[in-house]
Amino acid sequence: MDINGFFSALTEIPALLALKKGMAPRPDTDHDCIGAAVERIAERFGDRTAIVFEGSEVTWSELNAWSNRYAEFLAGAGLEPGDTVSLMMENRIELLAAVIAANKLGVTAGLINNNLRERPLVHCVTVTGSKKCIFGGEVEEAIDQVRGDLRLADGADYFAIPEPGGRAPDWAVDMAAASANLPPDNPAQTGQGTLGDTALYIFTSGTTGLPKAAVVSNRRYLAIAMLTAKAGLRCTEKDRIYICLPLYHASGLMIAVGGALLSGASMFIRRRFSASAFLDEVRMHGCSRFVYVGELCRYLNNTPAKPDDHDNPLSTVMGNGLRPDVWHDFKTRFGIKRVTEFYGASEGNVAFANLFNKDCTIGTTSAKIALVKYDVDADEIGRDADGRCVEVEPGEPGLLLGHINPQAAFEGYTDKAATEKKIMRDVFEDGDAWFNTGDLLREVDVGFALGYSHYQFVDRVGDTFRWRAENVSTNEVGEIINGFPGVEVCNVYGVEVPGADGRAGMAAIVPAEGADLDVEGLAEYVGRELPTYARPVFLRIQQNLDLTGTFKLVKGDLKREAYAIDAIDDSVYVMKPRSSRYEPLDGDYLASIRSGTAGF
Repeated sequence: MDINGFFSALTEIPALLALKKGMAPRPDTDHDCIGAAVERIAERFGDRTAIVFEGSEVTWSELNAWSNRYAEFLAGAGLEPGDTVSLMMENRIELLAAVIAANKLGVTAGLINNNLRERPLVHCVTVTGSKKCIFGGEVEEAIDQVRGDLRLADGADYFAIPEPGGRAPDWAVDMAAASANLPPDNPAQTGQGTLGDTALYIFTSGTTGLPKAAVVSNRRYLAIAMLTAKAGLRCTEKDRIYICLPLYHASGLMIAVGGALLSGASMFIRRRFSASAFLDEVRMHGCSRFVYVGELCRYLNNTPAKPDDHDNPLSTVMGNGLRPDVWHDFKTRFGIKRVTEFYGASEGNVAFANLFNKDCTIGTTSAKIALVKYDVDADEIGRDADGRCVEVEPGEPGLLLGHINPQAAFEGYTDKAATEKKIMRDVFEDGDAWFNTGDLLREVDVGFALGYSHYQFVDRVGDTFRWRAENVSTNEVGEIINGFPGVEVCNVYGVEVPGADGRAGMAAIVPAEGADLDVEGLAEYVGRELPTYARPVFLRIQQNLDLTGTFKLVKGDLKREAYAIDAIDDSVYVMKPRSSRYEPLDGDYLASIRSGTAGF
């Protein structure tokens, strides 16, 4: 027996028991909501700091009163339970106050990516049937550009919250000024909100096509917040959470803010991530908790190291996408004792969390799941002679499915057709229904963990490609290349080569600041570290990589542009057939590739 693992697992029992008690199933008709949670915390810890933001602090009582004034204003503007209001703003205290205010009234907040413009922005407002639009002064120009395409009335349906010292445009009501002297008392409507009510619409990144609005109920929000507070961040009113993720996204609003709302922990909020400011702010503001996405940890690791980086108050972090090539170095360098990696989608019905603090794993789940065979080459699920899905053997990668049942509902999107596309039916037996996550996972051995199976994320189904009759994982190749000196970050994907079977690997690379990429050395490195079929055939050198609002790498345009040096300005290198070095791609060789005569 793994004695150390045994005793380590035993120490997790109190948190697991608290989590089980806090997440006991409740009917959707039970009266509870996000706004009610804030009122409870304000009653318990009213004088304690809730938020630190750009030199100002507000207590829980002040945040609750702020939200109540906003709620009074929104009710007076005609919003009723079941309505939707769009909300577009950078990370600010006012954003959280507006979300809480809407929820207290039973109004759904549609959280819009503040980077959207034009058609995607119009889509996000209209697809949710928003009756009003609340926006920050910092995005006024974006809203102004689409007013003619929205079915909202000037002077009545647009509510501006200006930046300090700013003014609302003449086509919008100044919500900050209009609510300033309204009553700060808790609205009666808060007590009418139920767990089954839709609290939020959180949009997918929309890297392909228009964003989809994922439905988030009060039940789902509070369940995830409970998971965070009790077993993920394990925070109390004495902790402070560092929040730099966008609050229009689930990781920022549900994980980070949710953990605070259910524990009383305070929040340090900044508008956007800064690797250079991170450690100084953590120390200055006594942040003991941090909610990450994996790329942030990579960026932090790439900053110049100092001997005292570990000397800071951070002890526990929670997030998703922390890859194995970053995990150990990040923990060691910054003195992190607990990493609660999680897996889940805002619209999904299954979630995993690394509650036992096992390295390089997304942890375990209480949901009913299945990992089924998936043929990457054919892009289809493997089935038996009866047309049923086939589960993989332990340790073998499989497509993750989450069973849909009353305890694990799939809330889906506002678009019913999009929702149905994610549901698989008659998977193992007639009448069953499963949520198709689109992700490949594998079960891993982590030693003693009280009998809980643990899993590891392998890849997004669309992020694998087949080359030389072998399946290639973009994440795994990317982790190897990121380990080469002089590489800041890379994005790996497959590109079509005329006359060749499958897709050739291509890596878009951003060199480290002030460094010239050693292309010759990189060729030797991938030759040592990667099998022949997994070595990128093409390299594209860029100044920076496109990211979604939640710092995920965007591959769509890179795949379409591929190695077309006659259409892009970046330098492109190619490893020709039977060669082990990279050469600059020129027009003559590009022509031979396109004609199918390059020998691939």
